[in-house]
Amino acid sequence: MTHTTRRILPLLAMSLPATAAETSLDALLGRHVSMHADGVARVAYARWKATAADMAALDIWIGEAAARRPSTLPRAEAFAFWANLYNALTLKVVLDRYPVHSIRDIRSTGVPFDPRQFSGPWRTRLVAVEGRAMSLDDIEHGVMRPRFRDPRVHYAVNCASIGCPNLRPRAFRAASLEADLDDAARAFVNHPRGATVLPDGRLRVSSIYHWFREDFGGDDAGVVAHLRRHAAPPLAARLAQGTAIAGHDYDWALNDATG
Repeated sequence: MTHTTRRILPLLAMSLPATAAETSLDALLGRHVSMHADGVARVAYARWKATAADMAALDIWIGEAAARRPSTLPRAEAFAFWANLYNALTLKVVLDRYPVHSIRDIRSTGVPFDPRQFSGPWRTRLVAVEGRAMSLDDIEHGVMRPRFRDPRVHYAVNCASIGCPNLRPRAFRAASLEADLDDAARAFVNHPRGATVLPDGRLRVSSIYHWFREDFGGDDAGVVAHLRRHAAPPLAARLAQGTAIAGHDYDWALNDATG
């Protein structure tokens, strides 16, 4: 990983108002994230990396976001803040090392090797927020999951992989958060990456529902109940017949627009 990715981004003196910050992130995402015919949102990493102004703008956005005080924000605004920061940091990590085949090709640095952990950059401390040096794991598992206790966290944060719920082409914001999270959940649940009904009637689901089963009810029945809540009519009709989970999978290939 490059030096710029390893170091903790400094807190900048100035902080954009939330609406301006969202707008500036919207512009970056709008230029480089697009939906493809297969239903997967992909990032034009090569184009973004070749655009010096947009690389600098992402660094500036992260620094200015980190200067805010999310502990003082209302729930919806705090959720949007952490989701946007997580996704911006993930983009930076990949862009700094691009080209890579998978985000898992980028190893965590500055922490002891742990064979129980996935290979990947999630434990590298990347940014300081309110005086705390934080990694992607710290944001997702130390803040978002325990604070919000909402399974839709998993549809909001993006790990730069085909198997992950789509990266939105605009920032999350408090005013539309509930609708946006529901849209993200429906998009994933009803895509084959989320759930596929096999010929024998059983389900093959995303590994997200295995790794974080406790967030989806704690067992297969809870996972299926969660899927039913967000299923469109074709999938809902199949799930209403009762089904068991046969297995799970996940595609770690980079969500690259050139892929």
